[in-house]
Amino acid sequence: MGDDKGIIPSNVDQGYIVRRLIRRAIRYGRQIGIQKEFWIKDVAKIIVNDYEYVYPQLVRNFEFLSNNLGEEEIKFSKTLEKGLKELEKYKDKEKEITGMMAFDLYQTYGFPFEMTEEELLKHDIKIKNPEEFKIALAKHQELSRTATKGKFKGGLADASDETKKLHTCCHLLLAALKKVLGDHVEQKGSNITAERLRFDFSHTEKLTNEQNVEVEKIVNEVIQKDLPVFFEEILLEDAKKQGATGVFESKYGEKVKVYTIGENDNLFSKEICGGPHIKHTGELGHFKIIKEESSSAGIRRIKAILE
Repeated sequence: MGDDKGIIPSNVDQGYIVRRLIRRAIRYGRQIGIQKEFWIKDVAKIIVNDYEYVYPQLVRNFEFLSNNLGEEEIKFSKTLEKGLKELEKYKDKEKEITGMMAFDLYQTYGFPFEMTEEELLKHDIKIKNPEEFKIALAKHQELSRTATKGKFKGGLADASDETKKLHTCCHLLLAALKKVLGDHVEQKGSNITAERLRFDFSHTEKLTNEQNVEVEKIVNEVIQKDLPVFFEEILLEDAKKQGATGVFESKYGEKVKVYTIGENDNLFSKEICGGPHIKHTGELGHFKIIKEESSSAGIRRIKAILE
């Protein structure tokens, strides 16, 4: 979460792992008697202070990190409340709780198996056939893996021309947002289909109508200029020297693709990316923002189309 990529707790992909880790930490904290609200944010602050010289991005992204930890604790508390209510219903209706019932609680409410077990033990009830939970969970995980394999690299649904166009628009959008809002703006995620793009970025406030209009205007001006879009494979260190934006996760010495939009006096964007993209911005048509909203703490989301 503290990396510049900024993974957000969610129900899918990396975000799912982050959510499980946070909730496991909160659960263990409760087990050892920690009652204070948002204690996990206090622990995070200590870790950041201890490691800021090794991982400066932790300090840079601390507000995002802290806000999302607090938000996840609130969500988990609500989850536990709902799960406990459902568990009470199960106990009232059923003479025994099976592993499959425990899985239903987990899948529907995110209620951990261990917590179901602990709550039942308070009433001297044991879960019947607990292996059912493991079997159901394994099937659930396999389905999730299969779905993940079906995704195209870089948040793209496929490699169609329309999807490539909207992928290129993401580069234009990021550069335009930096111009309008400031250099603090970083990409935090994207999901692109042939019909629309969804782009998450770091910013704490809702964009004004004027800001949305200005971002749209900048992107469409670049489209009208019909600037070239091209890439080169260079060393990561050289990409940084050239001022390319992106998440610098790889080791120095490794080659990366840097996509450039425009050239010379008309240089607009230079970004590390795996592709694919169109060849000229003039192919894109008219860019339109259809929605701007909050994605999570410190993260905004734009949905846009090409007309």
